[in-house]
Parts: sequence; structure tokens; C-alpha cells
Amino acid sequence: MSQKRALHFVFKVGNRTETAKFYRDVLGMKFLRHEEFEEGCKASCNGPYDGKWSKSMVGYGPEDSHFVVELTYNYGIGNYKLGTDFMGITVQSPNILERAQKAGYSVTEERGLKAVRSPDGYVFRVLEEPSVGDPVKKVTLASSDLKKSVDFWSRLAGMKIYEQQEKSALLGYDDNQCKLELVDIGGPVDHATAFGRIAFACPGAELPSLEEQMKAENQTILTPLVSLDTPGKATVQVVIVGDPDGHEICYVGDEGFRDLSQVDPKADSLLDEAISKDKSEEWFAKKGLTKGSA
Repeated sequence: MSQKRALHFVFKVGNRTETAKFYRDVLGMKFLRHEEFEEGCKASCNGPYDGKWSKSMVGYGPEDSHFVVELTYNYGIGNYKLGTDFMGITVQSPNILERAQKAGYSVTEERGLKAVRSPDGYVFRVLEEPSVGDPVKKVTLASSDLKKSVDFWSRLAGMKIYEQQEKSALLGYDDNQCKLELVDIGGPVDHATAFGRIAFACPGAELPSLEEQMKAENQTILTPLVSLDTPGKATVQVVIVGDPDGHEICYVGDEGFRDLSQVDPKADSLLDEAISKDKSEEWFAKKGLTKGSA
């Protein structure tokens, strides 16, 4: 069994109020922790922005045992342009679609499954049955060259290949973890400005050698090994690399991350308080402006 484990996928969001309602009331997830930052992240966790931002972790259970979603919110940005890079998260649950329709969301079909889109347009495909284990089953990303992508993720990233077809492949670190699905789209992958990031934990002592291996193979190092501080919480070390299509992959030291990622019982109230204090919409309106489009 690999010592690496799947952690989360990072989305940039423009409206925390509607986003929080979607994850709570439609997907049925719970907020696990919420953090506010006065300046941009050293590892560009919130994208290429230097201003005030927040991070909210949301999922079906603790980060030690569940694949979750990280929502990053930049106070000055109202929306982001979607690309072709992110193709969906598959969730197994019998009630999501019913709740989505009651809340006024359209239910569509995406790659053979019924699906619903978040307020920012991110796709969640739904398997309509009770889940055994974590309801989040897989993350689907686009590939321009499946053979090259599978080589990277299996040989360099160390994932096991569970299934491989002509135009898609399913990989993962463990039978009981969220899987990564790669789909060949037959052309270049466009990350636009909404581009996300997938995160995995590995033993902290392995991060330097992982970085060196990626360098030796002429892979893209987006952020060399760096320590990230969260006010009042554990410091974690990360290395961020790019796969052949430019998908961002964050490898984080497992020991520090397990400490950092403990569920905060105040997460909901901290997020709601931040939303209520956020006067950025009013500030822009007073100046006759709207929030920026990234």
C-alpha cells in the first residue's frame, strides 16, 4: 500500500454565500475548517493573487479519512473563467439530485451520469445510491495525451492503474481512496483562470526526493519545497508540481497536515461570520464598479 493519500481538490469561488448553501444544502457536506488570510499564499493556494483571501474545507467527514473540497475566495474577484481542465467530481449519494432540484439547480447529464453544477460552474456527477465509505469517489481531469498522462501518474507519481481504456484511465493510491480519472479530450487542455489543484499527502521525509525525481525527469516544479504557515495552526511543507498537461499537484507532508487539518467545530460559525463581515460587494457598488472577473 502506498503511503501517499488523496486529500482534496481546490476550487476558486466568487460568491461564498451561494457556494456555502450549495455545499451544505445540495451536496450535504459539512464545513470542516475555515481560515482567513491577509495576503496571498507563498504556494499560490488562492491562485496568482496577493490580496486578502480565505480558505474553507468542506466534505463528508474528517480530512484524515475523507477526500474533501478546498474553497478559496479572493475578496476582489467575483468570477473565474472555466477551462476544459476539470471534468467533474463523482459523488455517491441518493439524495443530492432531489435536493438540487428543490433548491432550483438544473440537473444535466455528464459522461453518462446525472450531474449538478456549483454556483461557479464546477461539475458534480452523482451516483444515486448509498455509499460505502467516503461518498467522494473520483476526480476527473482532462488529458491531451493519455499515454503520457498515465506514464506520469503511474511511474512518477506512483499511482496504481485500476482501469485503462482507449480514451480514459482510472488511477489511485489505495482501493478505499478517492480515485483520479484521466480522460483524453483529443486536444490541448485549457486551464483558463478557474484552474484548480489536486492535493495528496506523503511522508514529509519523502518530499525532497520527490522534488528531485521530478526535476531529474524534467517535470515542471511550480513551487519548490516550502513551509506554509497558518495562523495558530501547524506549519506544513509542500512541493507543487505540474503534470504533462499543467494540472497542479500539491504534495504535502503528512505529519504536519494531519495536525493542521483537524476538524474545527467552529468552522461553520467562522465562515458565516466572515461572510457577514465581507463588505467587498458594497465597496465596489459604492464606487460604481463590480468585482473583477479573472
